[in-house]
Amino acid sequence: MTETPETPIAPAENAENAEQVPPAHPWAELAPERFRLLRLAPLAADKYTGPRPLRFVELAQVERHSPEESLLRLFIHQTGQKRSHKQNTLEVWADHENKTLRFGPESGLSIVPANRGLGRFLLAQAVLWAQKSWSHYLVEGGTLAENGHEEQRQLRDHFLQTQGFDVEYNLEHQFKGSYSAPRVSALRGDWNQDKVQIIELLDSASMLEQADQNLAKQEAHIAELQEQIAKYRREDGGLRFTIVCLIAFCLFQAGLLIWIATR
Repeated sequence: MTETPETPIAPAENAENAEQVPPAHPWAELAPERFRLLRLAPLAADKYTGPRPLRFVELAQVERHSPEESLLRLFIHQTGQKRSHKQNTLEVWADHENKTLRFGPESGLSIVPANRGLGRFLLAQAVLWAQKSWSHYLVEGGTLAENGHEEQRQLRDHFLQTQGFDVEYNLEHQFKGSYSAPRVSALRGDWNQDKVQIIELLDSASMLEQADQNLAKQEAHIAELQEQIAKYRREDGGLRFTIVCLIAFCLFQAGLLIWIATR
């Protein structure tokens, strides 16, 4: 039995294969470093997303700077959800050499839970961060994901325009749109604080203490009600026994009167 020797790959081929896969950015897999608590106010049910109850989610962020560029990456994390760069993540890259600012990820901003004000909140945080040092930078535009629901598309466009972006659509294809802005200073860093509120550490601790106190009061009130119910049950049992005795006595008296009358 003969063995066929493996053909070694030439160094040139190795170099060519290595060039085909671009190296990952050193900031591509940064873990969050700062965390804050967000309160999502209860809202009326939405016909697309369903009920919108009171919820609490985590805002995580990481920030890096170098002479060439700066990065701010924001994450929204909720209980039972895995963190992903394709969902609930917003990136802001500042190019100091070209003096430009661009938003990511390239796949677009996808927020869950939707329609709770989180998208506008993240964008506002990114704008405030950029305007601290680079208000004069140009803003790189981008394409918008196609959305077949006209109402949702209008909501998205209104959200972008509210934050200072210009939204344009291709005349040949009404669903292919793009967003742009002249400079960072033209963007707005506000959001609907009735929908999304930042809960500071001391405020969250105060909320937990207040909830614990309310829980203790409710437990004491429940114990008091249970004692009253037990008391009423004991009184009800005594009354039932008395009523049964009275009924038996009345039947005995009626039988006695009938016996006397027939005698």
